[in-house]
Amino acid sequence: MEEPVGGTAAGADDSRTLVAPAAAAAKARPLHAIDASAAPRLETGLGELDRVLGGGIVPGSVVLLGGEPGVGKSTLALQLAGQVAAGGGRVLYVTGEESAEQLRLRATRLREVPGDVLVQPETRVEALAAPWREAQPTLVVIDSIQTMQTERVESAPGSVAQVRESAALMAASAKASGAALLLVGHVTKEGVLAGPRVLEHLVDAVLTFEGDRSHAYRLLRATKNRFGSTREVGVFTMHDDGLAGVENPSELFLAERRAQTPGSCIVPLVEGSRPMLVEIQALVAPAGYGTARRTSLGVDDGRVALLLAALDRHSDVDLVSRDVYVNVTGGVRIAEPAADLALALALASSRLDIPLPADVAACGEIGLGGEVRRVGRLDLRVREAARLGFRRVLTPPGPEAVAGDGATRIETEDVAEAVRWLRRERPSTSSE
Repeated sequence: MEEPVGGTAAGADDSRTLVAPAAAAAKARPLHAIDASAAPRLETGLGELDRVLGGGIVPGSVVLLGGEPGVGKSTLALQLAGQVAAGGGRVLYVTGEESAEQLRLRATRLREVPGDVLVQPETRVEALAAPWREAQPTLVVIDSIQTMQTERVESAPGSVAQVRESAALMAASAKASGAALLLVGHVTKEGVLAGPRVLEHLVDAVLTFEGDRSHAYRLLRATKNRFGSTREVGVFTMHDDGLAGVENPSELFLAERRAQTPGSCIVPLVEGSRPMLVEIQALVAPAGYGTARRTSLGVDDGRVALLLAALDRHSDVDLVSRDVYVNVTGGVRIAEPAADLALALALASSRLDIPLPADVAACGEIGLGGEVRRVGRLDLRVREAARLGFRRVLTPPGPEAVAGDGATRIETEDVAEAVRWLRRERPSTSSE
């Protein structure tokens, strides 16, 4: 029978954690009397990572970093370790997938080789007790949690029981010592974190590193964060010498945009406190076979089907017998419904062969009745569009005043009105 973590007799400290806990339990105190500044955040030195975490890593917290193979999880972890060590912190990097020499070879690709990072090639959790006590690290990196095993469980590494017990033991050690713990995790073929669901409940923050390996862009999101927002997103670019943060992702995503192309529309998104402009592309073509085909990348299939039905029912754009292909450039995934109006315009633009003007962007949610609904942070979206040279933004109607800084709002009641506006803006040289 498996022995749960923390289920042994009191006094056997080494059976509950890898390090000795505090000598006495802390006394209960009123919440308003607790000084939050007594545990300052540890700045990682990576601005985009700090943004997603809410300002840095909280001492004693446990962060789970997941992502597909090859997306850059280990590179990000190694750069984080180097930045913390360069800032005077003590870092213990536990590598269960590589030898110390292999890790050193991988580190040579970085701009600066982390010199003060302690490397421990190990897969046994109990063997980390001595290095953890001796180093007294500020940050412990486990790469990866699926390779670790504890003597408490007899199953193979990577099994549900091993991942659960190993993570719980190391998390208890992090809480006892005050060291921040970063667990690198694998994902399944469905794109979810491998291992037991309790693993995500055990940690304080769950970060997902995503991106198409054929693109240089990488997005870091928080699906759980006990100490910050889960709406922030960090943007990185992958280079030969590691990952670099992107302070202005809008310019990056629009760098290769071709204006005056039918089927293309720009949408201002808001990820947390950061606005981003992204290009949505649509291609509508005659169906080559009996059943029309629908393919979408970066947008939910159900959302595309809803917009196709709304366009067909509430406008004169015929899409029933057409193949439809939708793509969000840069490998970005759009989750918020504010992109509905831009996607509908891109579909109508491709079907009617009418390019949108180069200075136009659009945002708004579309309901099943064809109406265009309001979206949050409209002022922020319009300002970001204006900053990048978009002088007209199609938006939902609303009484609120929005400072556009040079951009004009074109209020759109429904999808039919948006299609009529597109026809009026048709260049004299285009034809259906």
